Amino acid sequence: MEIFNHNSNIHFLRIRKFSVGIAILLMVASIALLATRSLNYGLDFTGGVRIGVTYDKPVSTEDVRSALTAGGIDNAVVQSVGGTREVDIRFQPKDDKKYAGPEGKAPNLDLIASDVAKALQVSRPDAKIGSRDYVGPQVGEQLRSDGVTAAIFVIIGIGIYLWIRFERRFAIAALATEVHDVLVTLGVISLVQREFDLTVLASVLAVIGYSINDKVVVFDRIRELFRSSRKADPEEILNRSINSTLSRTIITSLFTGIAMAALFFFGGPTVHGFAITMLIGILVGTLSSIFVASPILLWLGVSKKDLMPVTKENPELARRP
Repeated sequence: MEIFNHNSNIHFLRIRKFSVGIAILLMVASIALLATRSLNYGLDFTGGVRIGVTYDKPVSTEDVRSALTAGGIDNAVVQSVGGTREVDIRFQPKDDKKYAGPEGKAPNLDLIASDVAKALQVSRPDAKIGSRDYVGPQVGEQLRSDGVTAAIFVIIGIGIYLWIRFERRFAIAALATEVHDVLVTLGVISLVQREFDLTVLASVLAVIGYSINDKVVVFDRIRELFRSSRKADPEEILNRSINSTLSRTIITSLFTGIAMAALFFFGGPTVHGFAITMLIGILVGTLSSIFVASPILLWLGVSKKDLMPVTKENPELARRP
């Protein structure tokens, strides 16, 4: 199945200065957004109250969320636990003196749980409060630090892998485009102030892995064409490689995007952040694979000589006819 002819000759590298310029501009804008507006961190990172609630009859998370909103408890995260009769509620309690605990300690969980029960029992008298606990901001700070560390290790690991599998210039191009993809994705999230929780962090890490997949396919074709071509003009080889993998790149991105759209529309609010972040990352990663990675390779001076197999000098082999 092909969208574009395998032998098409769209000259992507002709606009390399424009495409890389746009990429740099987007990175700078994303850094500015992250520095000024930051991310809208969710309860996983800011800390908050967690309350378990059980029902005698099945209940939907949407009904629970609506009841909490009507009772004055906004932006609560509601998840089903082990079926349709038990839910887990997480939210940031209001800055109210009546909830305040001893200085430096958790807020009054019994009073908060009582208010949650009142809000839920207006529409569902069978709601019963179960477990309750408080997660302080220190835990959220640790999660944030661990997430950044995980992303850095993933990107560095990918760079080392590409250095071993291909060549140093490919690793540099991949690292540059991976940083671009992550920054632009986070910049869009910051711009729209969508809540950044653990599911969104997981999708950012998934974007890193997905994005490099497209680039490896193009890099593999570049190496193949360099080795098989007698007259290996770098710009021509890079352009042919993009064109020959273009259908595969777009079809893969299109069907992955359809899967993420289905997850968004039918998966419920809990996975909305994951699906939207993946959609943004798929779009950004696909564009960078086509318009950014190869121009960087060209400017780094990739050539046929760099990609030819290296054979060790062996006197015995040299004497053979």
